Amino acid sequence: MSNRVLPMLLEKKLESKTEQLSIINQFSSSLLQITHLEELFDYVTSQVVKRLGFVDCVIYLADQNCQYLEVVASMGVAQHSERYEVAQQTIPIAAGITGHVARTKKPFISGDLSLEPMYIADSQPALSELCVPLVYKEQLIGVIDCEHPEQNYFTSSHLQILSTVAHLLSAKIYQVRTVDHLTATVSQLNEAQLIEKCILKIANITYHSQELDTFYDELYKIINTVLPANNCFIGIYDTKQDMLEIEYLIEDGNKCLAQQKVSKSQLKHTASYYVIRTQSALLCDHQQFQHHIDQGHFEMIGRSPQAWLGVPFVVNDQYQGVIVLQSYEQHETFNRQHYTILTYISRQISMAIDRRLAKQALEHRALHDDLTGLANRYLLIERMKHAILSLGRQTESNLHCLIYLDLDRFKSINDSLGHDVGDRFLIAIVKALQTCIRKTDTFARLGGDEFAIFMENIQDEEQVSKALHRLTQAIANPFTIDTHVLQASSSIGVAFTEHDSDNAITLLQQADAAMYEAKSAGRSQIRYFNNAMRSKLKHQADIENDLQHGIINDEFELFYQPIFTLNQPKVVSFEALVRWHHPKNGLVAPDQFIPIAESTGQIIELDRHILTLAAKQLSNWRQQGVSDIKMTVNVSSRHFASLEFIEYIHALYDEYKLPSGSLCLEITESGLIENLSLATKIINGITPLGVQLYLDDFGTGYSALGYLHQLPIHVLKIDKSFVEQLSTKDSPLIDAILSLAKSLRLQVVAEGIETPKQWARLKRKGCQLGQGYLVSRPMPSQKALAFLQAQSAKIIEHSH
Repeated sequence: MSNRVLPMLLEKKLESKTEQLSIINQFSSSLLQITHLEELFDYVTSQVVKRLGFVDCVIYLADQNCQYLEVVASMGVAQHSERYEVAQQTIPIAAGITGHVARTKKPFISGDLSLEPMYIADSQPALSELCVPLVYKEQLIGVIDCEHPEQNYFTSSHLQILSTVAHLLSAKIYQVRTVDHLTATVSQLNEAQLIEKCILKIANITYHSQELDTFYDELYKIINTVLPANNCFIGIYDTKQDMLEIEYLIEDGNKCLAQQKVSKSQLKHTASYYVIRTQSALLCDHQQFQHHIDQGHFEMIGRSPQAWLGVPFVVNDQYQGVIVLQSYEQHETFNRQHYTILTYISRQISMAIDRRLAKQALEHRALHDDLTGLANRYLLIERMKHAILSLGRQTESNLHCLIYLDLDRFKSINDSLGHDVGDRFLIAIVKALQTCIRKTDTFARLGGDEFAIFMENIQDEEQVSKALHRLTQAIANPFTIDTHVLQASSSIGVAFTEHDSDNAITLLQQADAAMYEAKSAGRSQIRYFNNAMRSKLKHQADIENDLQHGIINDEFELFYQPIFTLNQPKVVSFEALVRWHHPKNGLVAPDQFIPIAESTGQIIELDRHILTLAAKQLSNWRQQGVSDIKMTVNVSSRHFASLEFIEYIHALYDEYKLPSGSLCLEITESGLIENLSLATKIINGITPLGVQLYLDDFGTGYSALGYLHQLPIHVLKIDKSFVEQLSTKDSPLIDAILSLAKSLRLQVVAEGIETPKQWARLKRKGCQLGQGYLVSRPMPSQKALAFLQAQSAKIIEHSH
């Protein structure tokens, strides 16, 4: 090639490239102005592809499911001659080169179609083909297909320029479609604007209205702006009671404040009940309404409506609802749009009422006792606080009074007849007591068989005295539960408050203290809180405060009382008994602080401290050569309500390397374990350590047999009150306990052995183990060790 020809070819190629760029730039600018797809496709074929020098071009768009390609625009020789034409307006996406490009979303170029097996020839086959996909964000839109009768016509430059056109076209198609879709959506939104406004507003008030009345008021304002709602009501049907409660009622534009309850007998002939029963909406004009009456679906109740619209809804398993609009004006009718709006509204009402009912139920459960429905401790205290504060605002000298009741011997009914009878007995007593108090009084269940009645704004103690007389009389009447005739009585404590500076918790403690005084005095007693009780409460409060310091400052010491065999006397274990070296009060016995620790919940921490002391002592004795001794520690039944206790006992055994079964536990029969199944899991959880469970004070309570049958107890301890009787006579009860223990394969420890005669009789009856002052009082650790080392001679001497 001559030196002159090369620059000319380059210059021509550059001019061609420049022309192409110019076309593309003009195309990009024009895209901003074009808003319709038909105009866009015409522009691409006539103004872009044609100017690029292509003689034939077809634009296909894929259908929604990408199954077919449909011709939307074409340009070619067919417009001037019949040699070229688009043979098919719709092509399956599985067919031909266009289908291949659509499926793979990749361009195709061929210079000799006679060699291409995918090419589907028409009446005038082409020889060259260039096909590029229309793709936007990996989504197939269509293809641009160009053909030419000459061989090897299309070049890589053509491919590049057509790909650029396809890229710009794809983006524009997507944009136009989006705009078209948005335009259609806006049109739909305009049509449904009322519905959307309703939903948004109702959703807002649903979450912000605290009370249903407020919700209904706000709801009606919304309904009234978009619907003819001059006569409107919302009803909730209780399927369990067959009762419709009209929650909200508008008549002739006026709100009716009184809520109405309509029984099924009154309701069953109405159109509203028909809607609830069939669970289908009803939209009628005057004639259609009359037609339903003629069909016997319902009857005419009240005025005949010109138009009627009712929509049902379901709140939950118990409650169904209906919202009804009625029109008595000739010109007012309801249409499908009204029906649609009211249907949306009904669903929102359903959710709102369900939320409110659930919230009310939760609030009620949070503030009330499940069994009796009475106020619980929290609600009682809140009302007491409010009432006490009101004393400062009153001009009259009023009092408030708290009556604390504890049912006598209720536990024995539960244990002997079962919890179901016990529960129904409690409910019967509550109903009887409710007839004796004012509606303004707060009646609360504090737990178990303990109740409180808070009387606000009383004039004098005489008013309380009369109320107490009514209450005791009501309790004194026999109650028949199933076939059981049950007699109740109660111990009652009374406390007063008259100053706004008083404390609700203190008032409850005072009434509780008075009740315990009444209980100590015997059954059916009443006691008023007084100064002596105030001093006792202060002492208990001081003890409560000092207990925590005592644990931190290591003021507690264990004393040890031997447990020995009655045959061939030998010490087999010690019971660890706690003593408190109080910095001011000296040595304090457990009966002065254990009950307080139990009532305040401090017993958990105190017991753990005592168990740690016991474990340390066992470890120390082992280091001093005593390896086979066991120790028992009294613990609160509260430990048997948490699985954490298993981990704690395991940790003690691990930390102090205790031999299996060396540290055992005692619970008193009076310390009732509420959850026996959980307690059993806990006891089984520590059994691998060899830990045995001793039942202390056996025979003094009412739950013993229940414990023996349901808990894995290993040892019974006969209460010392029964052992005392052996000094003068035999005890059939001890015989019965020993017989029972033998049949259940339990060991027995007789407590409180103080005379050789008691020892001899217990030994003769077959009791294996004993404990008592005859052998030794509780001793400090060093004396206990010395006693253990010299045990044999001492015990044999005492046994004679």
